[in-house]
Amino acid sequence: MGRRSDHSRAELEALILDTGSALMAEVGLAGFSAREVARRIGYSIGTIHNVFGTSDRLITAINTRSFALWAAGLREQLDAGGDTDRIATLVNGYFGFARAHPNLWTAIYDHRLPPEASLSEQDQRARGVLTEIVIAEVAHALDAPADDHVAALARSLIATVHGHCTFAISGAWALMGEAAPEVAALARVREALAGHART
Repeated sequence: MGRRSDHSRAELEALILDTGSALMAEVGLAGFSAREVARRIGYSIGTIHNVFGTSDRLITAINTRSFALWAAGLREQLDAGGDTDRIATLVNGYFGFARAHPNLWTAIYDHRLPPEASLSEQDQRARGVLTEIVIAEVAHALDAPADDHVAALARSLIATVHGHCTFAISGAWALMGEAAPEVAALARVREALAGHART
């Protein structure tokens, strides 16, 4: 069943990750199967385990890749917009990724590693890039250093936008009569930034 000698380990890792990301985008976390990834690439499930260790580790790698895709897209949007309302670009970029890639976005937050497992330093660094972008932009908006206080504020703002986005993606906002969740999220962020600037 396998084409075991067709690819190097590095090539296999890339092939599995590409195919796994495509499957996750297609069916979401609930429908995801490492065995289906193996079937699609023409290898055995043992090959997946040899390369990634476990299905959880494969999903972790897919989610880290999604974070990288998200961060790269956000950087592009910020670069394209120049100095024009960069806070709005952040909020719209958050919603934009979730709407464009709902299954990838949801898998990031729904997947949990087993209690005995933890993210590698490499995964943590890759996933932290997105937060670092937000911290830098919040510091810029406040004309303040990106210190621990600003970082804490930035994380709270991410949580605020995430809550609005989750309600938007799930349809809960529509049930509540909110037609423009991005506008509402941006307003809450601006209020928080204005309140911080006054303190």
